Amino acid sequence: MAGIRFFAAAAEAAGSETTTVDVASIGDLRTFLSDQHGTEFARILSRCSLLVNGTRAADDAVPLAGTDTVDVLPPFAGG
Repeated sequence: MAGIRFFAAAAEAAGSETTTVDVASIGDLRTFLSDQHGTEFARILSRCSLLVNGTRAADDAVPLAGTDTVDVLPPFAGG
C-alpha cells in the first residue's frame, strides 16, 4: 500500500495527515481520495501538486507501487 502524506489545507480537508491506499496510478489515487473525502477535499486536491517519492507526478498515468510515498501539497503562499 502506498503511503499518502497530506499537508496544510489538504490535511485539514482530509481530517488526517497520513493514510495508506492500494491504487494503481495517480489518477486512481485522485478518484479514490475524492470519493472518500468529499467535494471540498476534491476541490483542494484539484489545485495540489502530487509528489511520488519526491518527484512531481506529471500526469494521472504515473504508476504507484506499494512502497511509494505520495505527498499532497496545496499551493503555498509566502516570500
